[in-house]
Amino acid sequence: MAYKFPSEEWIAEFGKAINANEEYKRTAATWEGDVVLIFKAEPAIGLDEDFCVWADLWHGECREIKKVTLEEAQKAPFVIMGSYANIKQVFQGKLGPAKATTQGKIKVKGNLPTLVRHLKAIEAMIKCAASIPTKFLDE
Repeated sequence: MAYKFPSEEWIAEFGKAINANEEYKRTAATWEGDVVLIFKAEPAIGLDEDFCVWADLWHGECREIKKVTLEEAQKAPFVIMGSYANIKQVFQGKLGPAKATTQGKIKVKGNLPTLVRHLKAIEAMIKCAASIPTKFLDE
């Protein structure tokens, strides 16, 4: 079964995938902090408003993951934001997170040294997203 991206079902699977991934557990063992992903609205493909996902990440575990409002999302200590197309490319492994950030395809808010120090954990989390059978809105 493929999960529509984005959807609450996809988010739940993402949380399960993170918690089942040994590479993420190892590389995120010292991570402390909530991360929000914001997928910018693209009405042309049916994403009429920004879709925001809040992940409570703590020492290699995803303690909670949920959809939140944009107002809530902007309060997170770490925010990763991009267009649907760019984040889709990152999730599919076609665009690395560091390259996407340096090219301005994805915007990051938060303590940059902390994010750089945990780049391997971010890459492992992306692999978790890529492992989910996904039906993208534009396919």
